[in-house]
Amino acid sequence: MEVNAKEFSNDDITVTYDPCICKLSGKCAKELSDVFSNTIIPWINLDNSETDQVIKQIKKCPSGALQYFLKKEKQAV
Repeated sequence: MEVNAKEFSNDDITVTYDPCICKLSGKCAKELSDVFSNTIIPWINLDNSETDQVIKQIKKCPSGALQYFLKKEKQAV
């Protein structure tokens, strides 16, 4: 079965999540629980934090399952 990456967006940023490579470490939910949740759907709520905080947390993702791009740049980072 193929599982597609998920996308979550607000006015500033789009965050992509690839469940096929996620190691389920829970680092994102433990360290930035206002945005990432293990119990609430949708599990990523970008309106609960500043964009720079979301970016800092995504860069800590051990598997690389979380990625982002800023909407004004229109380029993956």
